[in-house]
Amino acid sequence: MLLNDFYTCQDVIRNDADFSAVIIFNAGHDIFKGHFPGHPVAPGVCMMEIVKELLQQQTGKKLMLHTAGNVKFLQLITPDSQPLLNLQWKENENGYSVNATFRSESSFLFKLDGKYVPV
Repeated sequence: MLLNDFYTCQDVIRNDADFSAVIIFNAGHDIFKGHFPGHPVAPGVCMMEIVKELLQQQTGKKLMLHTAGNVKFLQLITPDSQPLLNLQWKENENGYSVNATFRSESSFLFKLDGKYVPV
């Protein structure tokens, strides 16, 4: 689990099927030391894991990504950035349809549209 180790959440806003928070990275984390030395960036797989962890936290269910119809890594996310995560989901008979974005003040950094299922 990356929450409270690789990142924390601030300015959290929760609604029934909507969650937003500012993501604060632990710039000293070993992930940044290896990805990439001297030019650290958050790995794309970590962005996807953050979405899953926070969706699990909000739904109270252990989930896995079943399908990803659209995943876009639009800009590098550095350890000193503090992106705003917006996470929306809709429960259906098989799990959850999810739309997630990370954005800076002026642009999108990451987008994910996918389906998560209980495990």
